[in-house]
Amino acid sequence: MNVKESIIQGLTEAVEYEKGNKSKAKRSIVEIADLPNYHGKQVKEIRLKKNLSQVAFAQVIGVAAKTVEAWESDRNIPSGPVQRLLSMMVQDDQILEKNNIIVVK
Repeated sequence: MNVKESIIQGLTEAVEYEKGNKSKAKRSIVEIADLPNYHGKQVKEIRLKKNLSQVAFAQVIGVAAKTVEAWESDRNIPSGPVQRLLSMMVQDDQILEKNNIIVVK
């Protein structure tokens, strides 16, 4: 199926769905996990588990080293995207290596 056919099929399904014919439409339910809430000690534990300095960890995350220092001393809290990334790092301790963010030699 090419792009044009796919778009037409999708629009046709949408029209049928709106008319009440739910059997022809594909429907997905997406559940999104709650945003985690990591604070100072937890951020430091994640960083140390990866054996990274604050400077290196800041480079990994894409922030200033002072920002990591502020997180770890509880003067600031990581933002939503960083919270999600930290969660991913906790769930998969090889995520940085798998995505070539860090290369261990």
